[in-house]
Amino acid sequence: MAFTDIHIVKNGAVAVITVDRPKVLNAIRYATMLEINQALDEIENDPALRVVVITGAGDRAFISGGDISIMARDEGYIETLTEVPKGQAICSRIEEFPKPVVARINGAALGGGTEIALCCDIRIAADTAVMGLPEIKLGIIPGYGGTQRLPRLVGLGKAKELVLTGDTIRADEALRIGLVNQVVAAGELDAAVDRLTQKLGARGPVALHMAKVAMNTGPQADLKTGLDIEARCFSLCFGTADRREGMNAFMEKRPAKFQGH
Repeated sequence: MAFTDIHIVKNGAVAVITVDRPKVLNAIRYATMLEINQALDEIENDPALRVVVITGAGDRAFISGGDISIMARDEGYIETLTEVPKGQAICSRIEEFPKPVVARINGAALGGGTEIALCCDIRIAADTAVMGLPEIKLGIIPGYGGTQRLPRLVGLGKAKELVLTGDTIRADEALRIGLVNQVVAAGELDAAVDRLTQKLGARGPVALHMAKVAMNTGPQADLKTGLDIEARCFSLCFGTADRREGMNAFMEKRPAKFQGH
């Protein structure tokens, strides 16, 4: 499939989606989100692909935010309210995707860039990266889930500080507050992402999916409901060939060869 704003590279079990709009530092527009959604369709339907990486082209930006040249057009409440939920739904799809999604944050991840990173399961940032939700400086607020996911990840107080001031933070501060999982030197980013994706690719695909369902869904409910969700996901794993392979491999002292069945 031919894309305009992104491209996909497949390497073994790993698919890398790269936002490639260098003239605007990989800023996203609605068409970019639609292409990401199409890429996810392709990846989800390929059982050989087990891990997704989302990144930006070049070394200056992951995703620098929304494309201001488009957002500056005189669209009103109704037009925006029609389009924004569709973009939110694509972000939610990234979050709920049945395969692990890793954010390779190679530079500026601002506005929509931070919001897409928040949807990913694990975030690895170069030490040159900066992150933040500066929409307030434009007279708007985050619209792709930033006001909802950021407080759940870093706590309400810190999230309010970042959203209400519009301040950006460096990678080391993002690590300190739990916004990213790991920070590495820019030259070591690819190696760090490769180590993680190889590890994830060796795990059982069904169990990875069930773990994501339990962790994405359970914290939105009370503990009793969350435990019920966990029990159901755990039990579903027991009906799989992957569970038998994993346990047999453990008993036989060999690496498991999961097939996603």
